[in-house]
Amino acid sequence: MKKYLPAAAAVVAVLAAASATPAAATAAAPVPSASTVAPSPSPVRVVASGERVDAGGGWTVWLTEEGKHWSGPDGYENFRSVVDGNVDLSRPGVSHQSEGSEAGVFHSGLFYGTKKAGQVVLTGTDGTKTTAALLELPGRPGWGVWYAHTGPENDGGAAVALYDRNGRLLAELPGWNA
Repeated sequence: MKKYLPAAAAVVAVLAAASATPAAATAAAPVPSASTVAPSPSPVRVVASGERVDAGGGWTVWLTEEGKHWSGPDGYENFRSVVDGNVDLSRPGVSHQSEGSEAGVFHSGLFYGTKKAGQVVLTGTDGTKTTAALLELPGRPGWGVWYAHTGPENDGGAAVALYDRNGRLLAELPGWNA
């Protein structure tokens, strides 16, 4: 069953255990506190508009000037706009979409309102932290895409936090059932 859950509704899939996917360049990472993380020197991978990125586990992510696109193992394509007026690019924020099964959960979303994004970290209700991979179009447009894989769902939703390159918290989405 597919679940495309908007962050605005604060309904997110759950983190159980981090399961790093080499192709997705994700890994569990300890975070020193809720408001800071270790500085990240070159956290964002710059990709060309329309360039498809293998996000691991059969998932593909790509960016265009209009927003984030992604498709899963089933081939079904999805889109999250940054130009439809539903994303306030004037202040830092983060969104979250997820789809999961017994095998694990693919998380992705937008980060926006900053040209100094450093890290996106998901925190499961059990405290497990997973650092996401970050993608951005050339020229630092003030938004980009993050993605990560975690273990299968258990009892609640993941919180998502956006940090700048100095490790300062810029924005966060609380998890549901936290």
